[in-house]
Amino acid sequence: MLVKCLKGSEFLLQDEYGALIQPNLRLLPTSSGRLDGWTFAAKDNIDVEGYVSSAGNPDWLRTHPPAERSAKVIRVLLAEGALLVGKTHTDELMYSLNGENYHYGTPKNPRDPTRIPGGSSSGSSVAVAAGLVDFALGTDTGGSVRIPSSYCGIYGIRPTHGRVSTEGVIKLAPSFCTVGWMAASASRLAEVGRVLLGLDPTKSSDPMPYTRCVVATDALNLAESGLLQECMNAVSRIFPSFQTVEMKSLSQEGLDLWLWAFRTIQSWEIWETHGDWIEETKPTFGPGVAERFAAAKTVTPDRVDLAQRIREKARARLRELLGDDGVIVMPTAPGPAPVLNWDKALLDEWRSRAMQLTCPAGLAGLPQVTMPWLELNGLPVGFSLLGSAGDDIRLLQLACRMEEN
Repeated sequence: MLVKCLKGSEFLLQDEYGALIQPNLRLLPTSSGRLDGWTFAAKDNIDVEGYVSSAGNPDWLRTHPPAERSAKVIRVLLAEGALLVGKTHTDELMYSLNGENYHYGTPKNPRDPTRIPGGSSSGSSVAVAAGLVDFALGTDTGGSVRIPSSYCGIYGIRPTHGRVSTEGVIKLAPSFCTVGWMAASASRLAEVGRVLLGLDPTKSSDPMPYTRCVVATDALNLAESGLLQECMNAVSRIFPSFQTVEMKSLSQEGLDLWLWAFRTIQSWEIWETHGDWIEETKPTFGPGVAERFAAAKTVTPDRVDLAQRIREKARARLRELLGDDGVIVMPTAPGPAPVLNWDKALLDEWRSRAMQLTCPAGLAGLPQVTMPWLELNGLPVGFSLLGSAGDDIRLLQLACRMEEN
């Protein structure tokens, strides 16, 4: 494939927010298409030919060779006319939701620089929120596109697991990992989606609209007290789009149990994927990340077996709630982005609440779109649409209709 790579100060973006780890990287479009004239950035765990992805860690950067080929998602976007203008910061090995990198620093949240941007797709969300690019690629295992999108006040999507290629992507836990994307508008998010989801532009791709809306009451209970009314106001705005609106709990066992199952399976897969490299290289990890990898090493097969059974119950429950005509709505995060250098115990508790909101989509492999519809104390919080497997374009089109209203 013919790809021209441009380097030089004349092409540098004015990245005052520290979103980019490789700001002098350029890949020109390989063809003309639906994204002509659009610029994008890619998280630094997505391969670009001739470059080494750091995955947010200097030891990973040191011990891995340059990519022989760009990731499939990048090749698809270049073939549709988009221009790659840089690689973005990520948390270490994508194993955090905060966006604070011990080695490379923390991108500034454009909505409030005193607060974290969210991770692990921190740089990608900041690049979009700061207007550096038209859209950005991230990856989402446990919430790493949805949470930073929420904190930075932009649109983001975690697609159906396996729906978008992860070829050429450094993964954290393969059965959960997805390539997602972010944009400042629902319409732009949807247009990128039509490309990455492989929809033929010459054919109609309009699925049947949803008729039922399920408001996740247990998810609402995890939100900050002042956010509840904001959520209900958002729900009232979308009433006309549905024949029925139902108030139901996602989990009959409790979202905390679903999170335990998610973390157990995720940890097992993480150690299966990266344990050998960690044991051989003995990399330096920052606070929090080091402890999580150490804990991942201790997960036993019997715990994984129990977690898998809980996962199957979660999948069945979500299939029951969604049917073939339902969409679930819920807050994306418990509230606005926490402040920088927050107390560790408080941040750990917040991370647990956030992951109770993000784990349902991960456990069931479902698509989820987050929209910057909520606000608390002048700061953004995402409002999420969760759909059935394969409902990616249906969710994106619903988000577009909501944006127009």
